[in-house]
Amino acid sequence: MSGSSRSLADLHCHTSASFDSLAKPEHVVRAAAARGLTHLAITDHDRIEGALRARDAAPDELTLIVGQEVRTTTGDLIALFVERPIAPGMAPYEAAQAIHEQGGLVGLAHPFDRFRAGAGRTGWEDELERVVPALDYVEVWNGRLIVGDGNRRAAEFANLHDLPGVAASDAHTVMEVGVAYSILDGPIDSAEQLRAALAAGPRLVTGHGSRLIRLTMPFIKVVQIARGNRRATVA
Repeated sequence: MSGSSRSLADLHCHTSASFDSLAKPEHVVRAAAARGLTHLAITDHDRIEGALRARDAAPDELTLIVGQEVRTTTGDLIALFVERPIAPGMAPYEAAQAIHEQGGLVGLAHPFDRFRAGAGRTGWEDELERVVPALDYVEVWNGRLIVGDGNRRAAEFANLHDLPGVAASDAHTVMEVGVAYSILDGPIDSAEQLRAALAAGPRLVTGHGSRLIRLTMPFIKVVQIARGNRRATVA
């Protein structure tokens, strides 16, 4: 566990529990610690078993935050500090309430990514505005968002609504862990501590994963389908 006065946190990272990653939890936490991170949130799609496995494997110098990337009817949310999975397919505001009921934090993931289920997609404006009061932060820099102005628009959205912004790798491979992260003052070993540190204003380290890594995604998804690991469907 980290007790330092400064925390280096990557708050969006995947493992092989996700339908689109083959990164073993043990390898992910080892990489995070080796790259100097003090905190890592494992946020697999719609499940938490990879995060629990990573927490068990995390070295002493790394604090593992159990999280989840939650698929809603209109975009993805990040849940942090949860102990039970959040069911996919709810409206964003309902999913946010379910996260808060566990004492967790709610983040808005890549809201303006044109190639993924960003909550800022045209036609979803009403649901986005409804969830704003329940948000604890916005992902204003996503390390996997390479094409387009999605990160800039996310930062503008966060500023407009006076919400803290974070940078995160959204790593799906071990190579991407920690390419983007947030520097926060004070410990963030609990939801309350992280909320306070976010309010004080993170410093963002912004980087991108390799474009070549993205080319492996179709292969990874085929392997996971063969293993019976598919993405949850939303009606």
